[in-house]
Amino acid sequence: MARKLRVRVDHLLCVGNAMCETFAPNVFRLNDDRQSEAVNPEGDPEAQILEAAENCPMSAIIVEDAETGEQLFP
Repeated sequence: MARKLRVRVDHLLCVGNAMCETFAPNVFRLNDDRQSEAVNPEGDPEAQILEAAENCPMSAIIVEDAETGEQLFP
């Protein structure tokens, strides 16, 4: 069974290049300010979410295990 994730985007860092949408299109969307938001943390597999976080040029995506609080990225 897949673990539940908590996915957040630091809007102080996000520049809205939408790379995250390329890797996890069901999790991330750009908001009206053209910054990414995690709209559905269960929308794509964990591997895709972590790949999106790893490819964010600003390291603005934080991924945690929702049950334990363990930080998976960064």
